[in-house]
Amino acid sequence: MIINIKDLKNKIIYRANYRGTKEMDKLLGSFTKKYIDDLKDEELKLLCELLDYDDENLYKLNQDLQLTIEIKTNKVTELFKNYKYVSE
Repeated sequence: MIINIKDLKNKIIYRANYRGTKEMDKLLGSFTKKYIDDLKDEELKLLCELLDYDDENLYKLNQDLQLTIEIKTNKVTELFKNYKYVSE
């Protein structure tokens, strides 16, 4: 299956910005905005997988709290774990 990278990026941006809670919209939205153009195709797929996790565990991952599930470690999860949101 051939994936259009522009369409994939648009899908990722939408999913990152419309999570259900304003806090996660801002956190994931700003993270995605910062890194999306620097990620390679495989890393974009990893970002899609990251967005499949629930907001509670993503927040815990970012804040270095104990998770209730296992999130695989990869370049994207490490970037997100170390990302610090600064309001605009």
